[in-house]
Amino acid sequence: MSRLIKENTGITIVKMALPMLAGTFAINMYNLTNVWFVSRLGTDSLAAISFAFPVVMLLTFIIRGIGTGVMSLTAGLIGAKDTANTSKLVIHSMIFAVITALLMTLAGILTAKMLFAKLGASGNTLSLALEYMNIWYLGSVIMVVHMILGDIIMSTGNTRAISALMVGGTVVNIFFDLGLIFGKFGMPALGIKGAAIATIISQSFTLTGALFILFVRLKIIVPIVLRLNEIRESWLKIIKFAVPSSLGMIMTPVSAAVITKLVAGYGDEAVAAAGVAGRIEMFAFMIPMTVGMSLIPFVAQNYGAGRTDRIKEARVITMSFAAIYGLFIAALFFIFSRPMAVLFSSDPNVINVLVLYIKITCAGYGMLEIHRYAGFCLLGMQAPVQASVLDIVRIVILLIPLSIIGEKLFHLNGIFTGRLLTDLAAGAVGIIWSGMVIKRKESK
Repeated sequence: MSRLIKENTGITIVKMALPMLAGTFAINMYNLTNVWFVSRLGTDSLAAISFAFPVVMLLTFIIRGIGTGVMSLTAGLIGAKDTANTSKLVIHSMIFAVITALLMTLAGILTAKMLFAKLGASGNTLSLALEYMNIWYLGSVIMVVHMILGDIIMSTGNTRAISALMVGGTVVNIFFDLGLIFGKFGMPALGIKGAAIATIISQSFTLTGALFILFVRLKIIVPIVLRLNEIRESWLKIIKFAVPSSLGMIMTPVSAAVITKLVAGYGDEAVAAAGVAGRIEMFAFMIPMTVGMSLIPFVAQNYGAGRTDRIKEARVITMSFAAIYGLFIAALFFIFSRPMAVLFSSDPNVINVLVLYIKITCAGYGMLEIHRYAGFCLLGMQAPVQASVLDIVRIVILLIPLSIIGEKLFHLNGIFTGRLLTDLAAGAVGIIWSGMVIKRKESK
């Protein structure tokens, strides 16, 4: 029997989360170093990658929706000890991932210029954003497949392997960032193009490692006979899960695009600051992210084994942790907001906007994480529609209206205050909503 089902709930989550600290630190360094290296190229380049950020988020969350579905379905099969169907689902998921990536590449390249212009990019900033994204799109097949395989490894509860892949990929990315952006180690200095190429190379490294783990170490990928009816059945399960899950997840980059458009009215410096703030927040959520990454496979395996008592216990433990951690990190960020801003820009306007953003929004970090944990519990219990509704409430009902109203009344301060109010309210909704869904699942 899997340790996710039989061992003490709190201890199991800690054992899963601790190995992920190195991995989540690495993935945040991956994002932060990309931004920091590009910021050395100037404000136009920093603004360009900031315009690219919501687009990258949108596509990443679409894949995350698919990957989360595959993770939950795979973990459920593992919890139910159905090894034969586990292998079939994994292989069918890989085929689905490749086809999805090819369609995404084609659509992305055809719409890139129009999309960035709509977001407010123009002149040299628009040209740089297109240079970055056109290369990024060409590597999207590698990105998609490596993300899906990573989620499959996570479904087994093997967080050490995932952490090792994250750390290795980050080291490779930093090396090639230095080489291809600035011309170090005998490589050509390609500027912002080099950042995109470095990303593709590092993701290729991670993909190779993930294939080795699944084929050789875990032996989840084994030879099977491909039957169209079985592929269709697996894809229908994935789509049934992925569509609402992706819909909920893409609300975040959609909202980021709306916020970017609002912030763009205050200049490229404001856009650059908002883009950097997003990366800094990823660093702030590094520790709770390790818990969140462990929560879906834990809940899914216990759901497959019929252990809703352990799911309820995990929900209380993780949400309590999120609240305490949120208070701590908010105090830390409020005090050190300006020194952090100076690390990413020497432009006084960028620094001032970034400090304003951090000081206003940091008070909602804990409740935002509670909202996320609520969604992870729902996804683990194979309730993607309910999880999607939870995300839609946060973005459509709370964040976008509050940000627009805030901008009209209080300008930049109002946009950032709208985000704070959203996080506080969304966390409360998440607590109530997830509790209701667990009760309904338990009564069936």
